[in-house]
Amino acid sequence: MPTGDEIQRYLSGAWRLMMGKPDGLKLLDLSADGFWNSFFAIVVALPAMFVGWVGVANGFGVGAEELGGRVSILIRLAIIDMAAWIVPLIALAFVMRAAGIADRYVPLVVASNWGSAISAWLMLPLSIAEVFAPGGSQLTDALALVLFLVILALSWRLTNAAINKGAGMATAVFMIVLILSFFLVFWLQGALGLMAFDQLPIG
Repeated sequence: MPTGDEIQRYLSGAWRLMMGKPDGLKLLDLSADGFWNSFFAIVVALPAMFVGWVGVANGFGVGAEELGGRVSILIRLAIIDMAAWIVPLIALAFVMRAAGIADRYVPLVVASNWGSAISAWLMLPLSIAEVFAPGGSQLTDALALVLFLVILALSWRLTNAAINKGAGMATAVFMIVLILSFFLVFWLQGALGLMAFDQLPIG
């Protein structure tokens, strides 16, 4: 498990990559231990993600009882988000090997994990608003869309900087991850009985 100072350094590195600065990789641990430790970013992101799950669960209102209660909904939302976080990273191993850029797999996964933690916390203000005002307003919905698009842009920058093989390759890899994440979210929502399509992937 990384120390507090290490986590701060890794988040700083991921943020620099999100700003399009490849030197952010120098702040990340790209060793075998660093690869596995990067999944601790899920723990770092968990409090912010949990607030988002609570907001979504509140949106079900009285219908929550039909799904086994709020705790059951929270568990299902957690499964969906964890799948949307981890499964695309596993798929990348095969995609990047086929594309001949397997050497960039570890940097991309490490950077993506810490970048996803940042993205989760960037969404926190809107998640808090959803908890206290379920359903939100047109303004809140518009801000959520803008923030989501900003996070997509930051994630693409991170991908481009981590892969360092040109914008075309970065875009292809980014789109594969994004499409697979959306597919998993939508499919799992149906499979787990949740059809609130406002739960979008952030990694």
